[in-house]
Amino acid sequence: MANEITLSVLFGFISSVLLGIVAYFIKQLHADFRKMGENLSDVKTTGMLIRSESKTSHELLNQKVEYLEQRINKIELKQIKNHDHEK
Repeated sequence: MANEITLSVLFGFISSVLLGIVAYFIKQLHADFRKMGENLSDVKTTGMLIRSESKTSHELLNQKVEYLEQRINKIELKQIKNHDHEK
């Protein structure tokens, strides 16, 4: 009978230790998922910031191209007028 009690106590102790180890790893996994969620929101925010900056840069570049096209058109018109006056 004492042998059975000792086995029961030993089995209970081993079960408790194993459950404690499993609980520890689950706790670590939960903390990792929480950190991953925070990192994902940071990446999302950074992505939105980069997208808005590139959009602004693209619009500015388009404005510069349009301005240069207008200047080229004006210069071409002046050259055409000067060429016509020379003839």
